[in-house]
Amino acid sequence: MSETYTPPKVWKQDAETGGKFASINKPTAGAQFTRELPRGEHPLQLYSLGTPNGIKVTMLLEELLAAGESGAEYDAWLIRIGEGDQFGSGFVDINPNSKIPALLDVSTDPPTRVFESGAIMLYLAEKFGKFVPMEGTARAECLSWLFFQMGSAPYIGGGFGHFYHYAPVKIQYAVDRFTMETKRLLDVIDKTLADRRFLCGDEMNIADIANFAWFGNLLLHNQYEATEFLQVESYESAQRWAQEIQARPAIQRGRRVNKVTGPEELQVAERHSAADIS
Repeated sequence: MSETYTPPKVWKQDAETGGKFASINKPTAGAQFTRELPRGEHPLQLYSLGTPNGIKVTMLLEELLAAGESGAEYDAWLIRIGEGDQFGSGFVDINPNSKIPALLDVSTDPPTRVFESGAIMLYLAEKFGKFVPMEGTARAECLSWLFFQMGSAPYIGGGFGHFYHYAPVKIQYAVDRFTMETKRLLDVIDKTLADRRFLCGDEMNIADIANFAWFGNLLLHNQYEATEFLQVESYESAQRWAQEIQARPAIQRGRRVNKVTGPEELQVAERHSAADIS
């Protein structure tokens, strides 16, 4: 274990915390510079990045388009969070929390801003009447699993991912604490899917898409280079579920939108119409 740290009576940021995201981590909110956001020709304007939170929305949009909803056409604009794009004035106008994804629905008058990935997914699913039950027990189950994911993501990304993979100093207590919770969450998913095809039953909905964005990356894509560390192959029912969702063409398209793929030179797939991603 690392040496004991005694917090001061009043915390002050005297220096950067270190690590990959140190330069963009600040204890204050609001715009840090003036920059307007681009706007395209489609009904929905999405400002995002191909992270687990970002692909939740693009996977849903691609599924809506595959289901014949032309009103789900969207322009995808890259927000490079590592470079601080999310602190521009235009982005902060849509999301005062400066987190991706952020959505502007310009088909309404006035345009509707929606921020936080769960809110965006629910807004879109209800707007088009697909991938969310509209009433009763089925709706309650769907929303329960959707908000399960919203509550679990900080433990996976900001907790386990940060301390195991990104933190400049490895702290055993922090790694143990968040590894335990991440494995517990995987076990929740795995046990639930032992007798269900999807989280809510026989049909995929926004709860599956949201959870797949995080748990699918852990189960299938070596997120945080932790496949062996977490022993993800042992969660057999969750593996089966993740593989079935990943096999869907719309899900595969959604995973590629606004994804930075090149380590040296940024190679970005920005989607501006249904024909752009095949």
